[in-house]
Amino acid sequence: MAVALLLLWSGASGAADPAELARGKEVFSTIQPACAACHTLQAAGAEGQVGPVLDELKPDAARVLRALKAGIGVMPSYAERMSESDMKAVASFVAHAAGAAK
Repeated sequence: MAVALLLLWSGASGAADPAELARGKEVFSTIQPACAACHTLQAAGAEGQVGPVLDELKPDAARVLRALKAGIGVMPSYAERMSESDMKAVASFVAHAAGAAK
């Protein structure tokens, strides 16, 4: 019984907030330069040709958040363009959409 409750609790705590995912999807497509301009992500209808295909890379939210904050390769940092909450929303959306979120 305790194991079942622990599994139930851990699953609920990792559940994605639908409002946060919707916000992340919106920011992914509208921030300038838009993530969608460079990255392919089916859930966002994005077919960028410059950055990695996020559906294949399947980054977790922590990896996306690090890339947004610091930039990586030719990708610029978004620390000056996005709020912390928007960066977290995008990271959650990408991880969830790409299948990396549990």
